[in-house]
Amino acid sequence: MQPRLMPSYISSNLASLIRFTVHAGWYVFLCFIMVDNAWASCAESQIAASFTALDLQDIKVGGEIGRRIGITAENNLLKLNVNDDFLQPFQERRFEECFIGLGNLIDSLVRFAVVTNDDRIASLKDFVIAEILKAQEEDGYIGTFIAKRRFAALWDIAEMAYIILGLTSDYHYFHRQSSLDAAVKLADYIIEQWPANLERLNLLNPFTLDMATVGLEESLLQLYVNTREKRHWDFCTNVLRLPEWNADIVVGRYSPVEGHAYTYLHKCLAQLRLHRRQPDPSLLQPTKKLIHFLTEQDGLVITGASGQHECWHNNQDGTSCLGETCATAYLIRLLDELIRTEGDFRYGDIMERAIYNSLFAAQSPDGRRVRYYTPFEGPREYYKYDDYCCPGNYRRIIADLPLMIYYPTEEGAAINLFTESECEMELSDDLLLQIRQTTHYPHSGNVTILVNPSKPAVFSLALRIPRWCESAIVTVNDETQADSYPGGSSCTLMRQWREGDRIELQMPMHWRLIKGRKAQAGKVAVMRGPLLYGLNPAYNKNMNAIDLRAITIDPASIRGPMIDENNGIDGLTCMVRGWEKIGNTTGEYPDRLFFLTEFTDPGCEIIYFNVHRMEAEGVDDELIPSLNQHTTANHTANLRFHAAAP
Repeated sequence: MQPRLMPSYISSNLASLIRFTVHAGWYVFLCFIMVDNAWASCAESQIAASFTALDLQDIKVGGEIGRRIGITAENNLLKLNVNDDFLQPFQERRFEECFIGLGNLIDSLVRFAVVTNDDRIASLKDFVIAEILKAQEEDGYIGTFIAKRRFAALWDIAEMAYIILGLTSDYHYFHRQSSLDAAVKLADYIIEQWPANLERLNLLNPFTLDMATVGLEESLLQLYVNTREKRHWDFCTNVLRLPEWNADIVVGRYSPVEGHAYTYLHKCLAQLRLHRRQPDPSLLQPTKKLIHFLTEQDGLVITGASGQHECWHNNQDGTSCLGETCATAYLIRLLDELIRTEGDFRYGDIMERAIYNSLFAAQSPDGRRVRYYTPFEGPREYYKYDDYCCPGNYRRIIADLPLMIYYPTEEGAAINLFTESECEMELSDDLLLQIRQTTHYPHSGNVTILVNPSKPAVFSLALRIPRWCESAIVTVNDETQADSYPGGSSCTLMRQWREGDRIELQMPMHWRLIKGRKAQAGKVAVMRGPLLYGLNPAYNKNMNAIDLRAITIDPASIRGPMIDENNGIDGLTCMVRGWEKIGNTTGEYPDRLFFLTEFTDPGCEIIYFNVHRMEAEGVDDELIPSLNQHTTANHTANLRFHAAAP
């Protein structure tokens, strides 16, 4: 199969991208190495994160998250044509411009091999890695391009970056030295070729260098974690100048593509990981600016997605090219990093909104196909191919979701996501803790948590209380802990725990109507818990003559939830009475029942509806003011808009 070129809507003549004047930075880098060849101590003054991470093998997941992991493994990964679609382009090396996403695939295979413990996936992983190591050239290059186009065309560097990440992951989880050696050799190829090829990189209109090299900082930092090779760290900090990056949030897609959401999120993620090892408050500023834009300046839509046509937008339009899957995946990763950095559960509220709506709606119910975009207004389409960026980043983030359920903390443990699951963590040298959740979340707000320490011990267990919940009741061994816990808070239980202790968390789920903003002003969306509901015309009779955008609903008439029998999965539906002017000349507005399904329903085409009285019926989206204390004036996003199309 022909490797994917850039989609036509972002392809252009490879003229001069913005000139990236980093020659001075390169010479500073060389001088730095000559002056200080010993490892600088400042690069490893690691901060004590509020929360830390478990390893994938320490967590087992069921529920909807576990189902998504299972269908992605069985119906996507194991159905790929890895030879023709992924390996052959690297064996032939005959292209002048393309992106395959082989590194994303390798990283996915590694993580799925761990989380599923499936020998078939492990064997596929080993086969793909063995074949790509054979294709590595003597100078270290692994790619698809002919020699004269290397370092001079999209997406050569990004492709190499993710291959470094995938091979490093294989070493991290499976201790395969040959994978690490190949990753180091490829990284050194990039470092060595960089100064001589800067002029060729002139950058490729209409893209910035940051966009063309997306994944590079993330990959090199992860490589450093596994090798402690100073040159990889130095290249990120002194040549790519990661600590200095603080770009504006540019709204709209015009040349150059400065507002690319996926790229911006990747840079923020890399800075947070740099901050974890070299604390510097300035590294947090771009992320804080971004969170402010998302939650206070309409950059986040109700599905938990962001970006239109891959770039930032803030008009709340929900059509067409809304919510690139890569951007959704990286937003979830960024929120995970923020939770671990600050120990603030409110990032988990945005995370679960994005996971259960935007992310899961990007995948077909059987797991085989993934969307490039997931709009909330109008028909949706699945991406036709298995390669390129969005399918690969979807697989990666699905495999990593178990890491975002539980976190070890300095005082004990924390639970961020609610789903059928169990984990094991070592709280101290002689104290092992097992936690098990039983729940039908997100369809039910009732969660049972079994706490099993290896011996009686005093430690804390913190629970996120979602913002959608008005108040939650928590009991431990049938003893109520407080009158209630308000939404947007956390319940921290510090006590002596014994094997068999049981926590019951009750979070009542009520229907609520969320007020639309900007393009959706005057309308409401229907939500229950973290789930968004919309209308699939196929499940409602006689919809051909109806303008979906003109439907008015009676909020008092909502009935449900009921089992959704249409999609063949454990979903819910509700019904609501509404009105719509039919396409005739009578002027009548007959009322009727509309059935609404979860946003993950692939046929969902509309989520915002008219209501008679907004003041009485609608409430503000609880996520919008959720991070006020973090988004002071110092973090306000400096938005830039383009006045006209090119």
